[in-house]
Amino acid sequence: MESKLKVQNLVISFRTASGKLQAVRDVSFDLYKGETLAIVGESGSGKSVTSRAIMGILANNAIVEGGKILYGDKDLLKISEEEFHRLRGDKIAMVFQDPLSSLNPIMRVGKQLTEAMILKNKASRRESKANMKEMFNNLEKYMAAVGEGNSIHADIEKFKKFEEKHCELESAYQNARICAQEVVSLSQNLMLRIQKNSWQGVSADVKELARAAKGACSRFVICKEEAEVRKAAEELPGTYQIGRKEKEFKKVFELLTIMRNAAEDALKFEEPNMFALGYYLTFVDGSIPEKPVSEINKMSSEKLNVDFLDGFLKKIEKAVRYSAGQADQGRKDALALFEEKLPLFKEKLLGGESGKAEAEVPKDLIKKETDAMKAAVLKGIDPLEVELDSIMHTFGTSMDYALDLFFTAGPRNAAEKKRYETQLAKYNKMKESGKELAWEVVPASYIDVDAAREGVTDIIAEMIAHLKAKLAQNEQADFGARTAEIVEYLKQCAAESAYKVSRQVAKEKAIKLMEGVGIDEPRRRFYQYPFEFSGGMRQRVVIAIALTADPDVLICDEPTTALDVTIQAQILELINNLKKERNLSVIFITHDLGVVANMADRVAVMYAGKIVETGTAEDIFYRPAHPYTWALLSSVPDLDTKDKLESIPGTPPNMIYPPVGDAFADRNKYALEIDFEKQPPMFQISETHYAATWLLHPNAPKLEVPAIIQARIEKMRKNGKGDTDGQE
Repeated sequence: MESKLKVQNLVISFRTASGKLQAVRDVSFDLYKGETLAIVGESGSGKSVTSRAIMGILANNAIVEGGKILYGDKDLLKISEEEFHRLRGDKIAMVFQDPLSSLNPIMRVGKQLTEAMILKNKASRRESKANMKEMFNNLEKYMAAVGEGNSIHADIEKFKKFEEKHCELESAYQNARICAQEVVSLSQNLMLRIQKNSWQGVSADVKELARAAKGACSRFVICKEEAEVRKAAEELPGTYQIGRKEKEFKKVFELLTIMRNAAEDALKFEEPNMFALGYYLTFVDGSIPEKPVSEINKMSSEKLNVDFLDGFLKKIEKAVRYSAGQADQGRKDALALFEEKLPLFKEKLLGGESGKAEAEVPKDLIKKETDAMKAAVLKGIDPLEVELDSIMHTFGTSMDYALDLFFTAGPRNAAEKKRYETQLAKYNKMKESGKELAWEVVPASYIDVDAAREGVTDIIAEMIAHLKAKLAQNEQADFGARTAEIVEYLKQCAAESAYKVSRQVAKEKAIKLMEGVGIDEPRRRFYQYPFEFSGGMRQRVVIAIALTADPDVLICDEPTTALDVTIQAQILELINNLKKERNLSVIFITHDLGVVANMADRVAVMYAGKIVETGTAEDIFYRPAHPYTWALLSSVPDLDTKDKLESIPGTPPNMIYPPVGDAFADRNKYALEIDFEKQPPMFQISETHYAATWLLHPNAPKLEVPAIIQARIEKMRKNGKGDTDGQE
């Protein structure tokens, strides 16, 4: 499965008046395309902190002590706020618990939706232009290297020329389709409102419909009935005014029916291949032939392929092969360098076989070696790969971060020691004088120097493994598929850079989005303020705003907590449907396992800043393994359960003073002696199921899943709800 987001060994703390609070401790997970990952845990478990780190909106007192959050070629923990601004809301969107925190109370809902679209469209157009220019430059560079420099330059200029025509045609076609959709929606809405004697805003909508009908009249949308529709659009405003005065709307309904039927039919037509047609109109014939769309598509595609595209693809494939070969050689050189230098780093930082690391590591030597490594990695990056290699692209920033932590650990620890000793001396002196103190000494918080040393060598070892895997993968590369990807990428960039979202287009999209998230009468409610919506409707508006830029990843941070049970179910169903329709990757944050039972693909259970169990939804609900997961499941209300629900005793630990062993041990009636002495590792139960509990150790006593959970599992199996394999 394609991974959209990777969180690796994330560690986040917060500075507080009482000391450093460890909020997220070594959290790792992948989010795959088109799946819902539920992160479940009590308040304070670290789930929301993790989501805010992904969005780049951590509080000012947050300390990111380690880890990576990889999205594409970027480590989100190390990019600038300017880069984050381009991603946030556009590629990664978030829905918060309280919808009013995301809405401007004095701005109409429609304007909040359209402003988001227009701003993101401008940013997307700029980025697409830059990406297209970079890819063309790289193609020319590598084609020149294989002796095709002059011909490929002419081909690229030819491609750019008809691509401009393609974008012009595509933009006009899409705008006409949007107008046709608007005609269908508005005409149906107007008929209903006239029949109900609901006159507010009808005059304005009549004019809007007339404009949309004219806009929908084009070669590939409303074309057969164009004259009839244009005539109806001209007559409609005046006919409506006369009809309203005389309370006779028969003629108005006739005109609305003409426009609606024509628009509905037009939206069913086969879509033209505007890419091929752009070539045809630019280099073959300047006019569109009077033929059915299917014949036009066949004819223009054949012309494009035979006259240009087949030869263009062959030339690009030469460049792709050469570029891949150069990158592979760079990876081989980098691999040799890394394997040569890893023992040196282990010797200097970890002490090698002796285990005695150097107290004073020569900074200039380490920097010189790592600079050489960074340069070697850059030579191994293939600029003609459409899917960017995130590990290689982030190697430089990851290494700089690790080295900075290591070289500053000593001075920072010394400063922390001095601060602690000074504060402790002051505290003791005041205590000895008999004063009653309302404050405590903030515990000392030191950087683990040994872990910082290992962090540097771990990055090098990780890159060695990645380079080996990349070289093995490229031995079976499909260069034809890579070539086709480049052309598709260029088409997409060109279309995105040319597509301008006007206010009218934004409005129609916003209304469609509002309708899509279940808001009734979206055209009327488009002009309302947030206070005119109920809590559930406000949350639907926020979801619509989050979807305006068509993001890859949607983070939902307890979006149903503030809503009543009926509305909760509607919002959950809405998010689930949107995920399927848009192939979204969703991170769903909640404290209630019951909420995600029917919508999560995978579940990660968090406690005290750590993931204690992870698996598919069936793994967690049918084969739970961690006592904390048992406790969460036992406390979920069930209409069929007559037994008293079990509450989780005690409270979560104070993470300023994290426990030595398993953080859940004090609240766990199944705790073993070792739980109070040592943190459990993550034990693998199956290919998809892991849990961090000593109960999974081979020497641990065998315990049965609590009776209340077993009863629920049996009931679900009898009802045919999932887990048909019947495994325990």
